[in-house]
Amino acid sequence: MQKRIQFKGQLVEYEIKGTGSPVLLLHGFTEDRQIWNPMLIGLEAKYQWILPDLPGSGKSAFNDQLTQITHFADVLHAILEAEKISSVALIGHSMGGYISMAFAEKYPERICALGLFHSSSYADSPEKKESRDKNIRFIQKNGALPFIEQSIPGLYSDYFKAENPAEIRRQVEYYANFKPDSLVLYLEAMKERPATTGTLRSITKPVLFIMGEQDKAVPLKDALEQCHLPGISYIHILTHTAHMGMIENTSLCNSIVDQFLEQIPV
Repeated sequence: MQKRIQFKGQLVEYEIKGTGSPVLLLHGFTEDRQIWNPMLIGLEAKYQWILPDLPGSGKSAFNDQLTQITHFADVLHAILEAEKISSVALIGHSMGGYISMAFAEKYPERICALGLFHSSSYADSPEKKESRDKNIRFIQKNGALPFIEQSIPGLYSDYFKAENPAEIRRQVEYYANFKPDSLVLYLEAMKERPATTGTLRSITKPVLFIMGEQDKAVPLKDALEQCHLPGISYIHILTHTAHMGMIENTSLCNSIVDQFLEQIPV
């Protein structure tokens, strides 16, 4: 079911699939909600899946009023309010994990579980901020497509790229029309976000960590340093996998998420 709300004067579109306890899956940078489609195979009818397109991604309008990661957390809150959902299991991929952490910090009573799917509670290091600035300059000079063409393949392991070149091409072609302004806004927001490790330390709800052994965007070392912080952690390391476990290792990720959700009172 395709649904829409207005948030700060602009359209936000999201999709609801299945029935049961609510689970919100939040996509990452250079993605939209379709990135989760493989995750729903075999699980669609088991839960009520809430799948937003973040403002500036997919079918949701760009909104230049949303300049901070916490602003996007407010978008999620507005969706839950519209759906009259009091508590949700929230799983975010990459940038979606940053937003999920901001949501958990601002609205702790609205989550019953949290998932960091190739994501982190760390703020950007000086080197990472410099890299984001370099990407911003590249996008402003060359547009979105050349950036998409070089960034998306880098999210996958060398093995997956060698074995699945058609899937890599499909992803690049699908996201080829991303708006440069959206990419720049996301990069700026990620660059300026604060650390949320304190939230991980204080959270009382179960936290799922899915890590990629070959992830360059969220290195395994960084992810392992954080997974002991919550009181209740479920930790999974995907071997031969980089940053896109829902595509690189779909069956295992489906099983991990299903088992996690089955053990929490969603």
